[in-house]
Amino acid sequence: MKIYTKTGDEGKTSLFGGKRVWKDDLRIEAYGNVDELNSLLGLAEAEITQTEVKTIIHSLQNRLFDLGSDLASPVHEGKSYSHIPRINKSYSESIEKLIDDLDCKLDPLKNFILPGGTKGAAILHNARTVCRRVERSIIKLDREENIGDEIKVFINRISDFLFVLARYVNKINGIEDIAWQKENVVNQ
Repeated sequence: MKIYTKTGDEGKTSLFGGKRVWKDDLRIEAYGNVDELNSLLGLAEAEITQTEVKTIIHSLQNRLFDLGSDLASPVHEGKSYSHIPRINKSYSESIEKLIDDLDCKLDPLKNFILPGGTKGAAILHNARTVCRRVERSIIKLDREENIGDEIKVFINRISDFLFVLARYVNKINGIEDIAWQKENVVNQ
């Protein structure tokens, strides 16, 4: 099988089911952003040495493939794609459980913190900001066509999870959170 198909040379691509759309279509942008997030998680995983965290990241990457498949497969009247994983409530619930499991191992937050710490944690913080862009593109798509509520909940939970995971990676590596230091500006 060849990697290049030449079917996208004119600026269009196919959704699952065969519908051709422009490559800057909101749906393509949304699942393209999901793909970028997934790639960034692969970079974070490459920098992290703890097997537990690597396993968590791999699991999340698989769920992001489910999200991309869901976004690439619009629900059409009369057509059912039963083999396409659809994001449902269980996805968000599993992320919430992970957040709770890791957050109880962290010191309570008393300040805003600066992104950073270990290289892996810094990449996870970057992934969190990319996740927020994914969320914005999904919300924009949802305003144009119904994609279901669970996708929006799931992607919102992922950004929260990435924040907690970055803090956890720093903690297990002996790096403390760095509190945001507000500058004292005097009006002149």
